[in-house]
Amino acid sequence: MASVTLNKLNKIFGSTHIIKDVDLQIGDGEFVVFVGPSGCGKSTLLRLIAGLESITDGELSIADGVVNDLPPRERGVGMVFQSYALYPHMTVYENMAFGLKLAKTARETIEQRVMATAQILQLEELLHRKPKELSGGQRQRVAMGRAMAREPRILLFDEPLSNLDASLRVQMRNEIARLHHRLGSTMVYVTHDQVEAMTLADKIVVLRAGRVEQVGSPQTLYQQPATKFVAGFIGSPTMNFMPAELVRSTADGCRVAAPGLGELSLPQDAGGRPNGSGLTLGVRPEHLRLAEAEGDNAFEIVNVEYLGNEVYVYLEPKAGETLLIHRSEAPSRWDIGQRVALVPELEHVHLFDEHDRALEVGAARRVA
Repeated sequence: MASVTLNKLNKIFGSTHIIKDVDLQIGDGEFVVFVGPSGCGKSTLLRLIAGLESITDGELSIADGVVNDLPPRERGVGMVFQSYALYPHMTVYENMAFGLKLAKTARETIEQRVMATAQILQLEELLHRKPKELSGGQRQRVAMGRAMAREPRILLFDEPLSNLDASLRVQMRNEIARLHHRLGSTMVYVTHDQVEAMTLADKIVVLRAGRVEQVGSPQTLYQQPATKFVAGFIGSPTMNFMPAELVRSTADGCRVAAPGLGELSLPQDAGGRPNGSGLTLGVRPEHLRLAEAEGDNAFEIVNVEYLGNEVYVYLEPKAGETLLIHRSEAPSRWDIGQRVALVPELEHVHLFDEHDRALEVGAARRVA
């Protein structure tokens, strides 16, 4: 196992600046997930750690040693790619042993490591088979085993489940989580799927346009997003956003007005902003309550989705173009065409400033 430290890391391809001054500490034995939209730089960042791309500027350390100029084989990392990249003419055993043979490892050591890895991944009965005789999940386990057999200090995963169907992704997520719990090794995992990030990570790194937007536990990112981008990216369905206006600051927070919601008293500190300042109000679907209503301030239900154990109710917004979403347990008494009032749970409301940064809860309310 080993820690990883990124200090002002940069990567430039030609005239394109991909990774921009990334500072990050990955602890020994942590499971860290890089997440973000396509093109945000998460796979490039992983390849910089692996040594598959050169670092333009900054410093990368593994276990307190700078590795900027070390080739991949000397960094002590194992990588599992999106493509299984198994050799079709080799058996499972031969695929898992291939990297060790290239390193001129003794035959007895190769057999010991491959058999130990196969036991961990439950591949003992498949060692004689070739890739064409395996399911997608089994092939992914073989690809993981090939990396693990080298006993790397760090395991890197580059969107390893994106080629699998939905049910198999759930199964493999559980297997990867169990593997980390069993080995306790340092793992860095790249995905665009925030559900994978939330279910696997000890720590999530949200990337946006080559920069780190926020780092924290899944609970922290969900409950205390630092920016509107993180609030909208983490969570499914996404957070509801509505335009709001600062009415006035108060002793323990502020009062804001939002279309259709009226005035709300919130614990966030307005930071000396003048009355009338524009803000964005955010609230997650499970923190919106509905009540029957009529009149101009009522919201119209435009769709209801039944998902078995829960229901999503979609409402026409008063301002903006994005539908608002209410989530509740099934069954639901709401139907298309009904008009309702929205009642947000005030302790779960988020406020974002003109730069999309979250306003912090005021000191008086924090102490309380």
